[in-house]
Amino acid sequence: MTKKTNNTSKIFNMLGGNVMIVLIGEFIQNQILGMKWLNDLIGHILNILGVNLSSRVGASLHFFIYDVIKIGILLCTLIFIISYIQSYFPPERSKKILSKFKGIWGNIISALLGTVTPFCSCSSIPLFIGFTSAGLPLGVTFSFLISSPMVDLGSLVLLMSIFGAKVAIVYVLLGLLIAVIGGIIIEKLGLESEVEDFILNAPRGIQIEDAKIEKRERLLFAKNAVVETFKKVFPYILVGVGIGAIIHNWIPETLIEKILGGNNPLGVVLATLVGVPMYADIFGTIPIAEALLSKGAMLGTILAFMMGVTTLSLPSMIMLRKAIKPKLLYIFIGITTLGIIITGYIFNLLQNLFI
Repeated sequence: MTKKTNNTSKIFNMLGGNVMIVLIGEFIQNQILGMKWLNDLIGHILNILGVNLSSRVGASLHFFIYDVIKIGILLCTLIFIISYIQSYFPPERSKKILSKFKGIWGNIISALLGTVTPFCSCSSIPLFIGFTSAGLPLGVTFSFLISSPMVDLGSLVLLMSIFGAKVAIVYVLLGLLIAVIGGIIIEKLGLESEVEDFILNAPRGIQIEDAKIEKRERLLFAKNAVVETFKKVFPYILVGVGIGAIIHNWIPETLIEKILGGNNPLGVVLATLVGVPMYADIFGTIPIAEALLSKGAMLGTILAFMMGVTTLSLPSMIMLRKAIKPKLLYIFIGITTLGIIITGYIFNLLQNLFI
């Protein structure tokens, strides 16, 4: 009898522990990352001010204020943390790290290093040029170029705030896979001659500064990064949230489902191609993705759109063209686009496992 009682007690303790983990996870998801408390607070304030939240205008205003403040808080917090981490990986140190790894390991480390670098593709291109000028293998530098805007640490946290931990983790893993495979293919094709001469002929030699940066300097670096990035990114947040508010409250759900829902087999391709010419980063695309998901768009289709915007924006491709010749640029776009489309269809097929 005592043994049975002990076993029952153990089972209850295990169940209690699992319930606690679930509750903690839900609290982090809803109140810390999703900031449901902020949504309720803004709704309460608007009600006091006499705004009808059931109307399209009131709902749009609620969505706009809530998302701008939420994304602004996440933006500043994430940039500060990631910039502090990034202070340990300046370009010279990154070059030295990458130069130690050969073959596929070079691609993997390069893709991982891309997760602690700037948020948008335009910011990644100068680093890509520096790495290539330093004589690092072309495939390794392209793995970095693909992963940097697509799967930074900010995207992991932001995706968790909207789609949950499972989606965010699988998204990052697939993004890293695209970066590694893309870099390997470009390396195997032997396209070094497709890099512009001024980069290939640049003085080489990887060195690293011996001077250690003090903690105060790292904190100052992170603070300045928050200010500078916020200035650049905030206009795109306003535009993205504005588009999200329109989609959320003004565009019929049936239209979104028809274009980007499961009944349109070309939805992923369309979303990717629409995203490519745009210029934004993960912070600008999140509110649009959130609105599309609520209207019935497929998960993979939404993620394909986000990947297209952040990785293959038209301004970044124009900048990249200055560093590489057309043939290599087209191959890079083709490989990355194909990887994004495949990722989108994978998420669409497995959507029921994630949502």
